Amino acid sequence: KVVRELEEQINKYIGSTYCSCVSNGTASLHLALVALGIGPGDEVIVPSLSFVATANVVEIVGATCVFVDVHPRYFNIDESQIEKVITKKTKAIIPVHEFGLCANMTKIVEIAKKYNLFIIEDAACALGATYENKYAGTFGDFGSFSLHPRKAITSGEGGLLVTSSFEYDKIVKTIRNHGIEPNSNPMNFTMAGFNYRLTEIQAALVKSQLSRIDSIIETKANIAFRYLSEIKNSSYLLPLIPKNAKHTWQTFHILIDNGKARERLIEYLKKHGIFTNYGAQCIPAMNYYQNKYKSDYINDYSSSYNAYTCGLAIPLYETLTTNQVNKIISVLNKF
Repeated sequence: KVVRELEEQINKYIGSTYCSCVSNGTASLHLALVALGIGPGDEVIVPSLSFVATANVVEIVGATCVFVDVHPRYFNIDESQIEKVITKKTKAIIPVHEFGLCANMTKIVEIAKKYNLFIIEDAACALGATYENKYAGTFGDFGSFSLHPRKAITSGEGGLLVTSSFEYDKIVKTIRNHGIEPNSNPMNFTMAGFNYRLTEIQAALVKSQLSRIDSIIETKANIAFRYLSEIKNSSYLLPLIPKNAKHTWQTFHILIDNGKARERLIEYLKKHGIFTNYGAQCIPAMNYYQNKYKSDYINDYSSSYNAYTCGLAIPLYETLTTNQVNKIISVLNKF
């Protein structure tokens, strides 16, 4: 009951038609690929900068990852390079709304229609983000969200998958629950499915937070605005935001001059009680993907590799106090 109520609230919030609560964000991406029938012999276009789960699900279903570099400052897939890698085997594009900023979905949708490709939006970090006043996750065939503890709202571990297709929704709701046809009594096992359900307790946790998600996003946006306007150290490149996009600021990702300087900065901040993290991986540079695809990731995906080796996520979350933000800005400016 609570899961169904949460699904209805998500639909109302972002304007989607159908929503399925699942056990985690990776599961939602996996379910989308299975529902679309993507598997061995198919190619899926994936940005080369993301958390590796985006590419892992493609590998899990037996398809082939085709990587595309990202914008050097937006960190989303560079839509101008997508058409160059499309082949007869290409079946889908998985644009990632990296760090909470929507990719250029207008252009991506245009490309997908031109080549008859599916779109699965990896909106793990972007619940509440918009592009040209339309919510992330509602442009493609599927939109996938994460409820991991680092996200704006969380169930401890969980995910959401939205779609405008009744048929896709029915398949997803069947596969997520051991292949049991929804609302069948007695249970009718019509597919070989997974145990990808979100629990009622987890759904209740999310419901209690969803009512204030806009306030959470606004609080984080105010902190991000202070960072953008008050961090003056020329050692950093700060993120850019297109005028037609609303950022949810899952992560405030800065670029440092080089990798050695980044490591010095991490230690410097740690001495002042400020802890940081790397932003995302250059997936083709990870051991599994390098061993399989053997790409020249430093040159072929230079923006992704630079973001991976020189990028840093500085603290940005709802409960940061004014004094803490003041300290972070001051310490960063003095580095």
